[in-house]
Amino acid sequence: MVVAKVTNPPIDPFREQIVMSLRCPIGPESNLLEPDEELEGRLILEQPVLSLVELEVLKRTMYKGWRTKVIDIVYPTRHDAKGLLPALDRICSEACAAALDGYQMLVLSDRKVSRKLVPISSLLALGAVHQCLLRQRLRMKVALIVESGEVKVVHDFCVLLGYGADAICPYLVYETCHRLRNMGLFDSAINDEQVFQGYKAGIERGIFKVMAKMGISTLHSYKGAQIFEAVGLAKEVVDRCFTNTVSRLDGATFDMLAAEALRIHRNAYPDMSDKEYNYGDSRTLISPGIYHWRDGGERHINEPVNIAKLQAAARLNDKKSYQEFSTASNLAQRMCTLRGQLEIKTGKKLQIPLEEVEPASEIVKRFVTGAMSFGSISWETHTTLAIAMNRIGGKSNTGEGGEKPERYRKNQPRHLNMRKLTLVGSEKCKEVDTGFLEGYSGFGLKTWLRSCSDNGACWLVPTVILQVASARFGVTSAYLANADELQIKIAQGAKPGEGGELPGHKVTAEIAHTRNSTPGVGLISPPPHHDIYSIEDLSQLIYDLKCANPEARISVKLVSEIGVGVVAAGVVKGNGDHVTISGHDGGTGASSWTGIKHAGLPWELGVAETHQVLTMNNLRSRVVIQADGQIRTGRDVMIAALLGADEFGMSTAPLIVLGCTMMRKCHLNTCPVGIATQDPILRAKFTGKPEHVVNYMFMVAEEVRYFLAKLGLPKLQDAVGRVDLLYANPNPLNKKATMLEFGYILRHAQHMFPDHDIRGGTVKQTIEVSDLEKAIIEEVKGVLSKQGGHKHIKQRVIRNVDRSFGTRLSYLISKEFGEEGLSGNRSIRIDLYGHAGQSFGAMLAKGVSLFLEGDANDYVGKCLSGGKIVVRPPRDARFPSHENSIIGNVALYGATSGEAFFRGIGGERFAVRNSGATAVIETVGDHGCEYMTGGRVIVLHSIGRNFAAAMSGGIAYVRNIDNNAPRFMNMATIDLDEPTEEDLKWMRGKISEFVEETGSEVGKEILDNWQKEHATFVKALKSPTFV
Repeated sequence: MVVAKVTNPPIDPFREQIVMSLRCPIGPESNLLEPDEELEGRLILEQPVLSLVELEVLKRTMYKGWRTKVIDIVYPTRHDAKGLLPALDRICSEACAAALDGYQMLVLSDRKVSRKLVPISSLLALGAVHQCLLRQRLRMKVALIVESGEVKVVHDFCVLLGYGADAICPYLVYETCHRLRNMGLFDSAINDEQVFQGYKAGIERGIFKVMAKMGISTLHSYKGAQIFEAVGLAKEVVDRCFTNTVSRLDGATFDMLAAEALRIHRNAYPDMSDKEYNYGDSRTLISPGIYHWRDGGERHINEPVNIAKLQAAARLNDKKSYQEFSTASNLAQRMCTLRGQLEIKTGKKLQIPLEEVEPASEIVKRFVTGAMSFGSISWETHTTLAIAMNRIGGKSNTGEGGEKPERYRKNQPRHLNMRKLTLVGSEKCKEVDTGFLEGYSGFGLKTWLRSCSDNGACWLVPTVILQVASARFGVTSAYLANADELQIKIAQGAKPGEGGELPGHKVTAEIAHTRNSTPGVGLISPPPHHDIYSIEDLSQLIYDLKCANPEARISVKLVSEIGVGVVAAGVVKGNGDHVTISGHDGGTGASSWTGIKHAGLPWELGVAETHQVLTMNNLRSRVVIQADGQIRTGRDVMIAALLGADEFGMSTAPLIVLGCTMMRKCHLNTCPVGIATQDPILRAKFTGKPEHVVNYMFMVAEEVRYFLAKLGLPKLQDAVGRVDLLYANPNPLNKKATMLEFGYILRHAQHMFPDHDIRGGTVKQTIEVSDLEKAIIEEVKGVLSKQGGHKHIKQRVIRNVDRSFGTRLSYLISKEFGEEGLSGNRSIRIDLYGHAGQSFGAMLAKGVSLFLEGDANDYVGKCLSGGKIVVRPPRDARFPSHENSIIGNVALYGATSGEAFFRGIGGERFAVRNSGATAVIETVGDHGCEYMTGGRVIVLHSIGRNFAAAMSGGIAYVRNIDNNAPRFMNMATIDLDEPTEEDLKWMRGKISEFVEETGSEVGKEILDNWQKEHATFVKALKSPTFV
């Protein structure tokens, strides 16, 4: 399935269910231009998953004289593979004839499957009928219902709906559930109807989630939209059954699909004479190994033997074991990956001596470990990866969980925060401050001390790449200022279009402190960045981050799918420096199977498209491309480079090196080897060392050198984009691959545009801050120097072109003073008048106060980091402030500390993901305080819909005028209470401060009638049942 990227944000279907609907009309539809009374009354289905009873009702309905035609989608097994196309012809003819004969509903049913009748794929049959009816202009006259035993999981339903089904009945699931209950495998207190309803509810949630990935909120919009890409289907199949679906690789023909269907059918009836198709006893349930490796089942790259060989190679630094691992891994890939079907051209004419190839120490600098957060993985694993990559000059990635300030040496200026600190003698290593590791049961201390190498060089443990994800966990001005690279995660390969969730049992005190949340309470990452709803918004965030750290490289992580090259071009035009193309086979063990198996595409397609599009637009020299997703051998690295990648991300393989056994229990906190757990007992079992990762990276690099020598290329840079050195294997191990067409991937971009430079990152992308902020920075230099002092800058005019005001100033403060910001004898106050641009006060550091008389655009106080923001209307304004907008949408997004006073209406998603800031505002729009994990918010007048959805911390005090407030709140995770005496005392003081700073009439009225008005406030806080 294709998922939303930058240009159309995904939706959170569960916390924002008020915008989601599976309700959909079916049946004949009248022409909008020629209304027909007979066609007005369509049937309304509340959801598309039909029970057995509901299907029978539809089959027998006499509603308005409607009739139903059942079309069998089976054909005789004696016709063998050649019987499929005639059967499709028959089915399409029957469907068209029924539509012309006045039938209103068509049921495509494989109920008649038997020993002598093989079922046609329900998707193939549906697609053929749907497209045939469209071509004959008959589709609007009928409803299409699928009755199939093939349909089981969420993806089955979604793909049928996407290709035209109006409703689906998975009869075999119901019959299986009934039998399992009769066998005593279900609770005897649960009847069949409860089991069926539970199954339907699960499927409905799954459909919601898949629709939301594409930013679609109603089934009516999703149905028939064909938001998929066909991978490995022949043009004849796509043209007939999935017309206009994107298909870049060609592949399986009708004959091949028919042979596959016959093989499966014969597995169900194994006593047939054809031994080729026999597989065990039909009474025994066969596990094909789709989800977990099974001997004799579906091929997996991470097979047990490969895992053992990789760990032996890395832990013993055994080159022979690595060669065995590489050979076995490459063999497995030849059965199940696109790169496995490609061969690298080598020959004696090209070959150069290995000594002429650049050393492995240079190649490993292009290696990156994937974005895995402290929280999803243990402290030991996180720091071990950082130490290892710092040693070799590569890069590690913090993931979206933030990073403890101690990792980048609290209160230390940025220029002293080096990744390598060489000390003479191993005894000197003990002088390195390790106090921040206290509280980690001693394991972290061991990890730190392992970073001392034999020659006495100590390697500090900051992560080079700091991630900015949708939840903005731990994103502060100091966090951003201490990065070498900042990565905006739009999506990840393992679950594109989804957010994330860290279960409460993994949120320890340390993790909660790092993420500014509550220990033991689950944390939710929204599916979209709420400040990125368009490519222009992404450009703004890149601008924000370049203001927050002008020295850092800005990266954007995208998922491989059709169109990713165009989005990457937008990233570069928006001044992004780096693009990561994440493949569909990401290894996040906590992802849903629907996301892992059916969303996103191989990085081979995405890297090739991105390189080609950027080269075509002469943008390639301005950006570095990174390939990411199950890269594990030197051959993988070489193919990625030849397709156009400059850097190479590895996640699963380094974790396996550190001990991962692929249990896929990452979300359960039960990882038996101490990697994906926060349980101190299990963490004690962690045996990984930085040396293991270093050994592995160098062995991969040596394999890359071998290929470079074979190709006659002295440097890895020389291989980038050289698709002429690749060709499709004419005799693949997987015979289905013989029909794949690789012309799309192997188009040589530089041959098409020889004048365009393809050396990634050779052109530096820079931005300029506004003249207003430059002038103010000059004025406050004294405050930032040793002399300190207090500076009050008065009456400066700000315009809407002055974006991210205060962010560069905050960077200078964080660089010099760290998380503490300005304190003691230092402070800065800036009074402004006018209309502030986007991201006013973003990442504002402690000790800086911004007072604006006027209004501000979106993203005010984004990631507020201790500063103070006050926005009020002009003093001569005559309009009621609580009825007029004062700031735009998504204010205080991800704020961690500080204060904000807004006299007027704040737009939608006010204080979304607030985790520590205090705010007072008169009125907020929809989705206020969504995903809030900390801080306090006072709303003095009214709120919009869906207030406090997924709120898991902090407190919101809302004025409950006419008892309307609860109607606008999402009560799933919160409880309402009366403010305590202590609350009221704090509120009165804060409202008084608000009135003094903004002159609010609403606030003044509340204070003047406090004895009466205080009783109108309700206190919204996390429900004790939410974990």
